[in-house]
Amino acid sequence: MAPNSKLDGVLSSVLLQLCLATLGLAAPVVVESKNSWQYGTGGGLLGLVILILDIIVFVEVLQSTRPPVQKIVWCLVVFLFPVVGMAIYYLFSNRPSYQRGSGYETLA
Repeated sequence: MAPNSKLDGVLSSVLLQLCLATLGLAAPVVVESKNSWQYGTGGGLLGLVILILDIIVFVEVLQSTRPPVQKIVWCLVVFLFPVVGMAIYYLFSNRPSYQRGSGYETLA
């Protein structure tokens, strides 16, 4: 087994655990107080959409040809700052140069 594939397996398992922890934390919270600023806590439909988009970013980062350190840094940025990190990734990550197997190869 190549060292790169072993590291990718470890990164994938860590990412899966982080996603499962995020799902557990995104559960709706029952609010007993009458403070209106607490009604939005716990996720909801917008939280689910952001979670799905973040998972797409994680998969894209882990399947890219980036060095492992860059993969970890991008995953941490998106995990710690879900909305802003995702926007930063799509704007500043130079995605086309790191895509693995993009496009079709011509037949001879």
